[in-house]
Amino acid sequence: MNDRKADVRFGSRPVRLADLASLVRAPAALSVPGDILAGAAAAGRPLGPRTVGTMASSVCLYWAGMALNDYADATIDAVERPQRPVPSGRVPRRTALSLAGGLTAAGLGLAALSGGRRGLGVALPLTGLIWAYDLKLKSTKAGPAAMAGARALDVLAGAVTAGGTKSGRRGLVPAALVGLHTYTLTALSRHEISGAPARLPATTLGVSAATALAAAGTAPSGPGRHPDARTAAVAAAGALGYLGTYGLAQVKAVREPSGENVRRAVGAGILGLVPLQTALTARGGSPVVAAALGAVHPLARRLARRVSPT
Repeated sequence: MNDRKADVRFGSRPVRLADLASLVRAPAALSVPGDILAGAAAAGRPLGPRTVGTMASSVCLYWAGMALNDYADATIDAVERPQRPVPSGRVPRRTALSLAGGLTAAGLGLAALSGGRRGLGVALPLTGLIWAYDLKLKSTKAGPAAMAGARALDVLAGAVTAGGTKSGRRGLVPAALVGLHTYTLTALSRHEISGAPARLPATTLGVSAATALAAAGTAPSGPGRHPDARTAAVAAAGALGYLGTYGLAQVKAVREPSGENVRRAVGAGILGLVPLQTALTARGGSPVVAAALGAVHPLARRLARRVSPT
């Protein structure tokens, strides 16, 4: 009886909610709201109905990308990751595509409701990058840049929706840092199965260290914001949390760049976005909101033990 309640019907076939959660890497979506908060904080308006609506929009688009990814990679996953929902047969491939389309529509609708033309002005190119990456660019040299651009646009969505186009320009720095992190993460993710040359995690580790220093070491970026001890403390804590998770995982991959260690580094990098976003939100002049965001990280790590974020 409980299993029936946990089923969702797509066409004539029921699909377990647990399998859908695995398909979209549900816990990894906890790394998404911080993009919006970092952008909104830089614009000087970290909280509000528009910000919350934009968060919901971004989560939908993120989940759409995950479902589309498994649709596009069904043949590859049948060899490399046969336990995934689509190649194992637990979720039909057409269901993954239908779910991706439905979540994309929901994400664009929420963007329009939250930010009107401004919201759609960012959500539409973000959606285009997500679909282009999954269907075409992933295996090309442009793949990491496309994914980095998508995450950067996610941060800008928070800034533009919260404060308008002019205020959105203040989101360029946090957007660039989140994009830089995402570039390293995407480059590593290409070696989750076969392992990586040691120089790759060594390079991404150096970039991550520079990203952490930039996130914590600069003055607050929000309008009319001034440095204070609380802001500096929260930003530093976020940067240290980022290096303590993603950084240490990359150190292990440098020592032994096996597929398993690279895969662990990628998982740590996905969830490690949260402490990085914490530092950036504090840097935007919102240390209290940033501290609340930082509390999400331990929860995300616990949930990731049940549903893999990669």
